[in-house]
Amino acid sequence: MSGARRFSGVQLPEGSWWDWEVIGWDAGQFRLAAGHDLTYHHGLELVFDQPAFVSCPAVFHDPVFRAPTRDEWTGVTRRLGGAPPVLVAFEADAGGPEPASCLVAAEGFEVVHAMVLRYWREDAAPGQRFAPWVRPPG
Repeated sequence: MSGARRFSGVQLPEGSWWDWEVIGWDAGQFRLAAGHDLTYHHGLELVFDQPAFVSCPAVFHDPVFRAPTRDEWTGVTRRLGGAPPVLVAFEADAGGPEPASCLVAAEGFEVVHAMVLRYWREDAAPGQRFAPWVRPPG
């Protein structure tokens, strides 16, 4: 694990972060959104820069972040040919009979606490963020 930053657990800001989903994923970024109800907005995003390994469902609930196990570190390090700078592990309710074990390895990591609208509003405040799929009508 030399050179790697080990996350023993992600520190989330105070709030109700029950519903989670993947809202963006490409070679440059993996982005998870969270809120108490994702219908109209979300208030939290976990942003992973340059994701190298991702294992998690597209939609899940109530994650419990934890330190990666030795086996998880070893497996990811072997797959990637070296230890990632960031490795985040968590268990989450994905609708199955037992929690899903999730793992994300990336070059960087950021917790973004901000209201993001999931629908278009003409009267949105200046600088208001919108989810990536929201566009003005027409």
